[in-house]
Amino acid sequence: MSEPSNVGGTPGTATASPQEAAPAKPSPPPKPAIPAKTPAKTKERRFFLVAIFGSWIAIAWTSLTAAMIGMVLGTVRFMFPNVLSEPPSKVKAGFPDQYEDGKVVDRFKDQNFWIVRHQGIIYALSTTCTHLGCTPNWLEREEKFKCPCHGSGFKISGVNFEGPAPRPLERWAISIGEDGQIVVDKSKKFQKEMGQWDNPESFIKV
Repeated sequence: MSEPSNVGGTPGTATASPQEAAPAKPSPPPKPAIPAKTPAKTKERRFFLVAIFGSWIAIAWTSLTAAMIGMVLGTVRFMFPNVLSEPPSKVKAGFPDQYEDGKVVDRFKDQNFWIVRHQGIIYALSTTCTHLGCTPNWLEREEKFKCPCHGSGFKISGVNFEGPAPRPLERWAISIGEDGQIVVDKSKKFQKEMGQWDNPESFIKV
């Protein structure tokens, strides 16, 4: 019986196949895919465009909202009448017998008139200087109205006699009300240089 021959090999050893000769190496695991990067310039441009258009849209909406609110408020305001907070033109100034002859009462000076009883009549003089509109003061000792602004002087009657005032003080309309009190009406005025001090509405006889 013949022995198996070892062709092309070492005598006495069996010849291994190529697959059995070297063990197979495990293949490495697949690497995760790298996400594509957006270029920096593209990001900056996109942010710039969003900022511009976003800000303009915000401004447009804000302007539109403000305009609509203004229109609504204007419409509501138009529906209500104007209310003037002006003081009344007619003022009660007490009874005639409360005033002494030759005296000036400045109790109503903040309401723009003095009450004067002089030579049998009572009248209401305006506290506005006929020069530039300042308010004179009544000087009891000197018996005259003296303007502190430019030195104009007026007699107790209201007639100007010194300083730059070009004409006498004005009188307001005056009358006796139903309750017997003096009523001064500042919606009517009377000027001496126009002959209006002779009007019965410019004084009260006492």
